Amino acid sequence: MTENTATHERIDEIDVADEMRGSFLEYAYSVIYARALPDARDGMKPVQRRIIFQMTKMGLTPDKSHVKSARVVGDVMGKLHPHGDTAIYDALVRLAQPFTMRLPLVDGHGNFGSLDDGPAAARYTEARLAPAALALTDGLDEDVVDFVPNYDNQYQQPDVLPAAYPNLLVNGASGIAVGMATNMAPHNVVEVVNAAKHLLANPKATVEELMEYLPGPDLPGGGVIVGLDGIKQAYETGRGSFKTRARTSIERTGRRSQIVVTELPYLIGPERIIEKIKDGVSSKKLQGLASIDDLTDRKNGMRLVIGVKTGFDPEAVLEQLFRHTPLEDGFSINAVALVNGRPATMSLTELLKVYLDHRLEVVTRRSQFRLDRKRERLHLVEGLLVAITDIDEVIQVIRSSDDSAQARERLMSVFDLTELQAEYILELRLRRLTRFSRIELETEKDELLAAIAELESILASPTRLKKVVADELDASADSLGTERRTLLTNGSATPARPAKGAVSLELADEPATVLLSATGRLLRIDTAEALPAPSRRSRHDAIRAEVRTSTRGAFGIVTNRGRILRATPTDLPSVPPSSIGMAAGVKLKDLAPGMERGERPLTIVSLAEDSTMLVATAAGSVKRVKATAVSDKPESSIIALKPGDEVVGATAADDDAWIVLVSSDGQLLRFQASQVNPQGAGAAGMKGMSLKDDAKVIFAAAVTEDAQVVTVTAGAETLAGLDESRVKVTPLEEFPRKGRATGGVASHRMLRGEHSLSLAWAGIQPLAQGRDGSLRQLPADAAPRTGSGVSLEQSVDIVGSRIGAVSE
Repeated sequence: MTENTATHERIDEIDVADEMRGSFLEYAYSVIYARALPDARDGMKPVQRRIIFQMTKMGLTPDKSHVKSARVVGDVMGKLHPHGDTAIYDALVRLAQPFTMRLPLVDGHGNFGSLDDGPAAARYTEARLAPAALALTDGLDEDVVDFVPNYDNQYQQPDVLPAAYPNLLVNGASGIAVGMATNMAPHNVVEVVNAAKHLLANPKATVEELMEYLPGPDLPGGGVIVGLDGIKQAYETGRGSFKTRARTSIERTGRRSQIVVTELPYLIGPERIIEKIKDGVSSKKLQGLASIDDLTDRKNGMRLVIGVKTGFDPEAVLEQLFRHTPLEDGFSINAVALVNGRPATMSLTELLKVYLDHRLEVVTRRSQFRLDRKRERLHLVEGLLVAITDIDEVIQVIRSSDDSAQARERLMSVFDLTELQAEYILELRLRRLTRFSRIELETEKDELLAAIAELESILASPTRLKKVVADELDASADSLGTERRTLLTNGSATPARPAKGAVSLELADEPATVLLSATGRLLRIDTAEALPAPSRRSRHDAIRAEVRTSTRGAFGIVTNRGRILRATPTDLPSVPPSSIGMAAGVKLKDLAPGMERGERPLTIVSLAEDSTMLVATAAGSVKRVKATAVSDKPESSIIALKPGDEVVGATAADDDAWIVLVSSDGQLLRFQASQVNPQGAGAAGMKGMSLKDDAKVIFAAAVTEDAQVVTVTAGAETLAGLDESRVKVTPLEEFPRKGRATGGVASHRMLRGEHSLSLAWAGIQPLAQGRDGSLRQLPADAAPRTGSGVSLEQSVDIVGSRIGAVSE
């Protein structure tokens, strides 16, 4: 040490290493104890505790109006936390974010940020306490915790909050200190309370037993936790990790599959997902993705729609997304918290034990505080009862005294009162000296005696004390509890890369058959096995159309407006032939979205390069179109319709097939398909059948020589007072061949009152159905073409082919 006497300066020489070591330790202690780590008892860091306490002092309860966040920040900074408004506001915002906290402690009004964006400034937002915060501060005025001075010794603040539920486990925590960090996941309050109650009743309970009540974290945003081994390890040692996945579903809309994301991993926002997907597509790490749309809104919540290209397996694409994007994310648990002012890595049992010890102390101190207050009040009530019993003498003593001091002394000596009782009597108002007041005091005395006995029994019995704690935990869970949001699974997380070689995302191009039921449902069969015969009790077994293609091929949906919509078999559910059931198929109209008013889908056709299709209209026009002439666009026109006309049938039509047209007035025309030369997609076709006035074509198809014709007339259900519906089945060979553009021949003899056909059909092995899909029994005997048919007990509304008949 040297000293300059001229300037009165003093210079101390110190060891820099010692100074750095000491300063660093002081800084580290300050960060660890006063900033970064939560207390294991109430789960709060100092700044969070100070915010909640100061908002309580300000009276910002849930039943009061919100106030500007800047006002809260100012009060906290000025009285309790002099570390800058930014740190305080950041902590306030986190306490109000429902995607961060499982039970938000602050009720925020305004823009408090999102998973992708920060909050608005404090001058624009408002805040008040949430109900969960009241449970943390309940009882602060009953000497349940110690109070310590603030930074300038002007105010008092709680050293810890009473915490009616285990906030550290419920809301989790994160923080980086010096040389250590903490990261704890949120949990469901009901499950945490149940685990705490079990440990309270069974102090030697194991982690396995506690996990029966608390199986794992419950994240605010939901999602899926994959694998429970890491959770168990964290509960046993305080350190562990687990994988979280987005909650997804695969939906089919139109001709394409899409992956719909409704919940994301903890603290992962949709914009980050979209950015990672775009980067993955650009770098060719992600394949098979057609689009991505964020349809999230406040009404419907999270909805991220990822389109999958045709021909790609959506399940394989989803696995790829899990592997290369934050749709699957990791969470590492590092359960570090302050215990008696020192940081410690804690297991689940230790965390719950520290909290329960704290809560037992809180209830003990509160019970003692209440007991003291009850005894003090009983002491005063007993003095009042003495005074009221001899009220005349009390008044005489007071009136004859020179001053209040003498009156107090005389009351104490005459009535054997304490100084406190005598002082209270002197301050008593005259209106209390009534008979009714005496009854009230006696009732109050009895109540005080009962309450004192109850509190003394709680303090004297550890069992009673534990029961009080357990009951209060139950009350907190009942008032604050919600259903579990996160799904826990024992599955394995997606590996960082495939185990062996590259994973094929595309579906194998295998033979497939697409079936359209007569009731308008579609499904796919991926094998070439023989299709089963229908049961008499089955539904949707009649087939309107059958298309042989491949898994990655295409087929067309023809509408009555002359449009053809391209679809793929991958858009349809696949079923094995042994368990085929058209009831599980996709509705044809659901696979053909974007229909105009009055437009409806009719049937399906093959788009194989070597196929030719027939298109027929209600006005009698016919046209054949080669599949190669149809545009590769998702939708295109295949016939130019005249005003008022519409398509009534479309089917495959080779040159050697017979084109059959049936009109509403019962005429049938058949001619060779070769008479209709194929035309381009934009042509209007040619005359197929000449029609009488008001008649129209109701059925058109290309069939083989061994086809049968089913005709049904309108009956009593259609026109009241007429004969019942009649059905007739006739071999096609009964109908003579006629040339194109003629009127054909009669196909059904109309009886009295019958003037038209309600249904006509031609094909192989017909099956008849009712409107609900139940099977009907057609006449077993073939009828001549001029026959009138037979009457059935049940109406026939639909006719189609038996499954597999077209392929036989």
